[in-house]
Amino acid sequence: MAAAVKKAVLENGSVKLTFPFSWDTVEFVKTLPGRKFEPVRKYWTVPANRYILERLKEAGFELDPKLESLTANEQPKLKKRLFSFQEAGVRFLEAEGGRALLADEMGLGKTIQALAWLNAHRETFAVVVCPAHLKSNWAREIQETLTGVTAEILSGTQPRKPSADIIVINYDVLQYWVETLRSIKPKALIIDEAHYIKNTAAKRTKAVKALARGVPHVIALTGTPVVNRPIEAFNAIRIIAPKLFPNFWEFAHRYCNARHNGFGWDFRGSSNEDELHNKLTSTIMLRRTKDEVLKDLPAKLQTVVPVEIQNREEYTAEEASIIDTEQNSAMILGKLEKLRQLAALGKLPDVEAWIADFLDSGSGKLVVFAVHREVINRLRKRFPSSVKVDGSTSMKERDEAVRRFQSDPNVRLFIGNIQAAGTGLTLTAAQTVAFAELPWTPGELTQAEDRCHRIGQTGCVNVYYFVATGTIDEDIFRLLSRKQEVVTSICDGQGESSLKELLAAIRGRK
Repeated sequence: MAAAVKKAVLENGSVKLTFPFSWDTVEFVKTLPGRKFEPVRKYWTVPANRYILERLKEAGFELDPKLESLTANEQPKLKKRLFSFQEAGVRFLEAEGGRALLADEMGLGKTIQALAWLNAHRETFAVVVCPAHLKSNWAREIQETLTGVTAEILSGTQPRKPSADIIVINYDVLQYWVETLRSIKPKALIIDEAHYIKNTAAKRTKAVKALARGVPHVIALTGTPVVNRPIEAFNAIRIIAPKLFPNFWEFAHRYCNARHNGFGWDFRGSSNEDELHNKLTSTIMLRRTKDEVLKDLPAKLQTVVPVEIQNREEYTAEEASIIDTEQNSAMILGKLEKLRQLAALGKLPDVEAWIADFLDSGSGKLVVFAVHREVINRLRKRFPSSVKVDGSTSMKERDEAVRRFQSDPNVRLFIGNIQAAGTGLTLTAAQTVAFAELPWTPGELTQAEDRCHRIGQTGCVNVYYFVATGTIDEDIFRLLSRKQEVVTSICDGQGESSLKELLAAIRGRK
């Protein structure tokens, strides 16, 4: 008599499992996400996704031909290579059926992990909701990570029917687009910086909840430590797994140290942190820190953050004055410097929003470099608890600023002029460097980066370059990025070829 076999058959969109009774097999099936037992017909069903099918094969199940074809179909390759911990993150998202909270520390690549999951589900029309200052970054990441996928950024309050594979929209305008997006019936929703929907009464939160209704796959991304400020993640958790914490008041009192201050309820605290962490990590949440995955990381991780300028009309007029007139090199240099400053001021609101997100995320300390005094002063005004070093800083003040940044846990932001603070300082208390503006030469860039990447720094240093799209920023960054060439310094009058190239690039955009 032939031995009974374990079989997996595609039936009504799910995988029907039949097998001779065995406690080991039953326990294995219980580890599969989305499994259900049919008590009347006495069999189990599981979702038909690649992760589960591969696990079934490893456990000795025979897959019917239709399921075999699902596992045999090769997904398009990513343009970027994932680190091993990122691959594990994608497997986690797959295991959770595309309903999960990815809470990795900032800089570990939550965006690429979400895109890699989407890559394995090409039939899935997706919507990404994110802060306005990150829309261009998402569009760039989609273009640089996925092949054969279109992306579209939505703006404004007048909805129209989008047609791309992945739609990127910001929280502030989502309320105007909800019905239009729902009519297209998205299969996946990615909620980036999910702490943005912490306020249940806010329009952005209501809009995200409305859009999420009926969407089968919801992935929330946030680097904010959930166990420190549980209330900020409650709405995202409820969207992903409504049954996990069905009662807000119970959650608030159990995990948010809810207190009545005489005027109203305060939910900003935390309590029973270990219990909450264990409950989340055993269900829907994955969080890794840099320290935990350090062996996988290079010494530096460099990321371009594209941003839009908010003074486009003024910038365009100044750019036209360069193109339309014949001038000598000195005059051109002055005009280029003016363009550079306009680009810096135009992108500053988005840079400030990014810095605020970083500081709110609890991701350690941050070094921000800039060029122009106005930019530095505005950053200092926006973040008064920071320290700064620029050309006006005395040696004594400079030493004190470095000492406070290195030793005072309450001083988390260092703002420096690239030339004044880009050499000779040790800022290893930070593992993140951001360039609000770009220097003229690659040497200045590397020197500034290495204020954090020095002897004594044992962690990976994340470097972010804010590049204003459609401006001189892009042209300068292209020059700086050439690994085989040295860009001669424009500022000391020896950069005639670079001047010509910048002018050609500016004219080429017209």
